[in-house]
Amino acid sequence: MIKENENVGQIDFLNNGNAYVKIDENTEVFIFKKNTLNALHLDTVRISIFNREGKREGKVEEVLSRFKTQYVGTVQRNKGITFVIPDSYKCPVDFLIPEEWTMGALDKQKVVIEFHKWKEGTRSPYGKIIKILGEIGNNNVEMNSIMYEYGLPVDFPPKVEAEAEDISFHIPDEEIKKRRDMRDVLTFTIDPVDAKDFDDALSIKKLDDGNYEIGIHIADVTHYVKPGSLIDKEARSRSTSVYLVDRCVPMLPEKLSNGVCSLRPHETKLCYSVVVKMNENGDVLDRWFGRTVIYSDHRFTYEQAQACIEAYDKLKKKEITTDDVGRILVEDAGLGNMSFLKAGDLSGAVLDFNKLAKKLRDKRRDSIRMDGAEVRFKLDENGKPLDVYFKTQKDSNHLIEEFMLLANKEVSMLLSKSGFNSIYRTHDTPNEEKLESLKNVCINFGYELDTTKENIKKSLNKLLDDIKGKPEENMIETLVTRCMSKAVYSSKNIGHYGLGFEYYTHFTSPIRRYADCIAHREVTEYLNGKPKFDTELDEVCEKINVREVAAAKAQRDSIKYKQAEYLQDKIGKVFRGMVSGVTDWGVYVEIIENKCEGMIRLNDISSIESYSVDLKNYRVVGDQSGNVVRLGDEVTVSVKSINLDKKIIDFNLIA
Repeated sequence: MIKENENVGQIDFLNNGNAYVKIDENTEVFIFKKNTLNALHLDTVRISIFNREGKREGKVEEVLSRFKTQYVGTVQRNKGITFVIPDSYKCPVDFLIPEEWTMGALDKQKVVIEFHKWKEGTRSPYGKIIKILGEIGNNNVEMNSIMYEYGLPVDFPPKVEAEAEDISFHIPDEEIKKRRDMRDVLTFTIDPVDAKDFDDALSIKKLDDGNYEIGIHIADVTHYVKPGSLIDKEARSRSTSVYLVDRCVPMLPEKLSNGVCSLRPHETKLCYSVVVKMNENGDVLDRWFGRTVIYSDHRFTYEQAQACIEAYDKLKKKEITTDDVGRILVEDAGLGNMSFLKAGDLSGAVLDFNKLAKKLRDKRRDSIRMDGAEVRFKLDENGKPLDVYFKTQKDSNHLIEEFMLLANKEVSMLLSKSGFNSIYRTHDTPNEEKLESLKNVCINFGYELDTTKENIKKSLNKLLDDIKGKPEENMIETLVTRCMSKAVYSSKNIGHYGLGFEYYTHFTSPIRRYADCIAHREVTEYLNGKPKFDTELDEVCEKINVREVAAAKAQRDSIKYKQAEYLQDKIGKVFRGMVSGVTDWGVYVEIIENKCEGMIRLNDISSIESYSVDLKNYRVVGDQSGNVVRLGDEVTVSVKSINLDKKIIDFNLIA
């Protein structure tokens, strides 16, 4: 029973053992670590609220439900007693493992444990080791540990793999006859250099009236993956592929994701396609939806497609000659193994698509355009990071993005007219309070931000353009992202704020997203004239949303681990950085040259005086000198220490 001064919420631990409990969207209550009872991170708890020294605090009275029961950690054996130290810094305790539940695990091995019980008045909960992952520091062990930490599967059950192996690459003639045959239309893919799961391909044909027939072809996963099959159940459970620093853990077995379904070059493939008639201004004049059969003439990497675009751009500016263009197409664009005519057709198609993509992008005036750099690592054969580099969005990336956005929007508009509930990718309006905070930060850097409802998108895009190439770019982009609501899947359409679309779904990546498979099946029902009302859609959307969050966290943790590993042999090395965050226990600093982020703890800011935190103004202030370290300041730091297990980087402030 909940008393008058009590509330129920989810507890969120800090790395110092203190916590907050979120009561509702606008209310959080601070819990001092001695008052957290036997709660663990994200448990649902009942708390009492009281005032101490004029401040409101809470005390956990009861744990109502555990958020999770399995944890990943490192074995620590000492004098016959076995503990497991959780990897997550948000888990405030170590687990005591009775000898009969150790599975023979050795000291310093990574393991998965099952929470058993937590006796009242004891410091540590009891756990049971259920899986030994291997030696700490081993790349595969560490990456698998991240997957297990978030409850994400690493391997496919043997029965699922066996079902996948029974699926044939062969496409019967009778299946081809049911489809629109587009094998004679110039078609290609553009993907990352290390991609193997090719979801999408583009085709283009110039029409007699001067317009274009554009084909956006998506792997027809649902032709092979039937509802109720073992593969379908597994894909629905996984919901998404997970992309870690060094690998993709796929949603579908490799036989399908990299083979049968993948739109590999020089192979006949089954697709679900959106075919549009488009004029040179990027206006869609007509559209067709249906199942097709295609043949991809070439596989471009993003870098190769970009080489085509840049070569012709330089030729237009008379910076290079036609001979130079020919050399670039052969050496840089990967077109050296085909006839000059075919190479010209393909490179010309890339240019046409790029021209049309820019028209489409110009029409998206209501979209918020964030093109931040992605952190990538150069790894050795053992997965150890040798270097850090950044992948930026260029024309070839935008080319693919625009036509995928177009297909997703067109499919959503089609389904919305069908009269039955369909899956949407929705995005709510930004958090107004966070926008005002962002506005104050921008003022410190000399940027203006108009947060009025009618001007915010235009103002945000101007801000994002103004910060390009500046030291503060990554920090401000991160703050902009934090202002935004999270995009989610839903059967209730509220539109997509960030894109400025009234209707939007995900249709273009069914190899790696289960939501897209749902959209494919909905289109099939629509085209067959048998739309149905899916009573389970809300439940499915919620499960997919949960999985998507877990996959994103796993990806971030793999990046954090590699950043910490990259700096592990650089203790004492000096870097220039920028203050990227201010918290109760110190300031975060992002190194400018490699974007590795770590913390300067309050005690390490100065050996001469104490510093106090002023969160309202995003700064810490020296108690005696009045010296200020604030968000966005450029500082010099040295690497103090690395905790690989916790993925924590600590810095010392030099200046």
